[in-house]
Order: sequence, then C-alpha cells, then structure tokens
Amino acid sequence: MGTLAGVGISHDRHPVRAAQAAVDQALKAAGITQPDFVWLFASLGYAPEKLVAAVRAATGHAPLIGCSGQGVIAQGETDESSFSVSVMVIQSDELRFTNYAVPHADLSFEQVGKTIGQQLAPTIDEAAIALFLFTDGLTLNFDRLAAGLQSTLNLSQPLPILGGASGSDAEMQVTYQFCDDQVLTEGTVVSLLSGQAQVAWSSNHGCVPIGTAYEITKADGNLIYELDHRPVFEVLRQYLTETDIEQWNRMIVSFCFGLTMPGHADMTIRYLPRKDEVAGCVMLQTEVQEGTRIWVMRRDQAAIVQGTAQLAQDLNQQLQGRTPKIVLQFDCYGRGRSVFTEQQKQTMQTQLQQDIGPAVPWMGFYSHGEIAPIGAQNAFHNYTLVLAAIY
Repeated sequence: MGTLAGVGISHDRHPVRAAQAAVDQALKAAGITQPDFVWLFASLGYAPEKLVAAVRAATGHAPLIGCSGQGVIAQGETDESSFSVSVMVIQSDELRFTNYAVPHADLSFEQVGKTIGQQLAPTIDEAAIALFLFTDGLTLNFDRLAAGLQSTLNLSQPLPILGGASGSDAEMQVTYQFCDDQVLTEGTVVSLLSGQAQVAWSSNHGCVPIGTAYEITKADGNLIYELDHRPVFEVLRQYLTETDIEQWNRMIVSFCFGLTMPGHADMTIRYLPRKDEVAGCVMLQTEVQEGTRIWVMRRDQAAIVQGTAQLAQDLNQQLQGRTPKIVLQFDCYGRGRSVFTEQQKQTMQTQLQQDIGPAVPWMGFYSHGEIAPIGAQNAFHNYTLVLAAIY
C-alpha cells in the first residue's frame, strides 16, 4: 500500500459542517475511507472543542495532531481568514505516528521538555525519524523545552524537531493545541514519526538588518534588559515611535531581532511577543545569553521572494529527484498578508508548490514561531518559512 494522503480545506463558519467538508475532501483526495492518522490546522473563528470533536467523528477517531493558526495553507491555497480549517488524512503501512500532550499548568518549560521525553522514551527505537511539535508561542521558552527533552532522552544525536508555535489572532490572547480528543490552551503536543521514510527540511526568513549590531549586556532567561549597557527601551526608541510601543502587538508583526548561532553564519530571527516597561525588559521565545550580538531587523519583500525560491532549491537538492509522500509547511504569520497582497502571496505559494511537486499532499499553517534544526541543533525561528518533506 505504501502511503496514501489527501488534504481538504473549508471556510464554512459552522464548525461541524467545516470539519465534515474538509474531511470529505481529504478522504476523496487520498482515495481512502478510514485514515490511520489525521493532521488538523484551523484559525480561531471556530469553537475548537466542537471542531476537533467533529473531525474526530468524521475520521473514525483516528489519532489526531495539530493546532490553531493565524491562517491555514493547503494545496493551491493560503488563507488567513478567521474561518479556515485544513485536514490531512494519512493511511500508511510504512509510517507510524505516536502522539502525546503536555498541559503546561505550573510546569517550567524545562519540565515540559522532560515530561515529553519521559513519554517518548519507551517508544523511541532505531525507526524513529523526527518529532513534530506544536506549542503555545505566547509564553514559550523553546531552548529550555528542548534542553529538558534532550536531557531526558539522552540520545547520542538529537532527534530532529520540526513544527511551530500555535497561531492566534490579531489580539494574541490565546492559542490552541490539538491531540486526539484534547484541546489545550497553554500546552505542547507532539507526534513522533517512525517507520520506513526520511525527512528533509529547509528554512528561510527574508529579513534584512536596519542598523548596527548591539551586544546584549543584561539578560535573564529569555528577557533582555540592556543593549550596549543601555536600557533596552532607550535603544528601541531609536527605531520605534511611542505609538509603536503602545500598540506592541501590531508593531511586532514587522519588527524583530536577528542573531547568529554558534558555528553558523546564517542569522536566525527572533520577534518580541511580550514587553514589560515597568521592569524594563522585552521577551524572546528562546534563552538569551549576555554577550550575544544582535541586529535590529525588518522584513523585505524581495528577500522573502528570493529566499523562498532558494528554499525550494535546497529542499530539492536533498530530495535528489525523489517525490515526497507529504509536505508540511510552517510559515510565520508575519510573512503573509501583512507583507503581500493576496495575489502576490498566492503567486509565491503556487510557485513554491510547483517547484517541489504540484501533486504532493501539502498542508500547513501560519504560526507564531517556527521550529527546524540548523545543522545538528534544533532551533527556533521567527518570520521564517519551514518546509518538511517526508519521503
């Protein structure tokens, strides 16, 4: 049998009808009646519990993984409306997906990672390929989560982690993570991919620096207090107006930091999901090390278009002519309609899918952060497009 997969998408505003329509379309595309596994991404217009329950019922309660997004992506379509749901159904005798969910509750992110590792440990063997992970990006410290996971698994080589931070809406108040029947609001869900396959991935951000480098001179955890021994807000006011700072949630769609990882020349991007003017700090979604050099960055349309084309070339080079069974796309919401018109965005997406494989089952979502390794190190990204091809 190999692997059969299909994708469906719906914009019906009723969660049950939307779920049924997306599932019916996906099953028809796959040519199956009962999937072994289901992926689900949806924007926040739906009541998530009703949507997940309806998808589960329509797919015979097959194992399910996914999250909310600021929009969804499918073959031939990118939609950032409040009512969009995409479903991928998979039937396979060569792939195996094992799901786990961890509510954050009062756990530190290191404890979240350790809990995931404890759940995964009994199921990891030589057939393990990669870990897909979706988490709440509004509070995330990815470095601590990954460190906790790695310390518990204690693998000689880190298991590649791919995925993203769940998307919200313009108000950025809540995100959702889906695992089987569970709907979490502050949690992490994972799916371990095992079997007879490989995963190729590539990423590109399309941001450019707009100023000189700064050194982080005071930090704590994932909070930055000083740059070049100056209060961080004093430095930011060189680039931002008072209105920008007041309207933080809207401003950070286009404003970010760039930094380099040890041993790698390519810059990774960080956006600033939270600020605390009383404490005088801004928050990143990863650990911050004093002494790190950072740059103030902005998105650039031409760099995004060029980088997307380069990403396709990089992924095809890894595939070496092989056709993927599935492609998953994790794309920052700051690279969508906030930068491009709908026509520009769709043209770029159509070309990307054409370059990789127009008939390949393809699904993704607009995220609040993207996850993909850089070299052998699992890394977190912002304003970045990540493609993962299972082949």
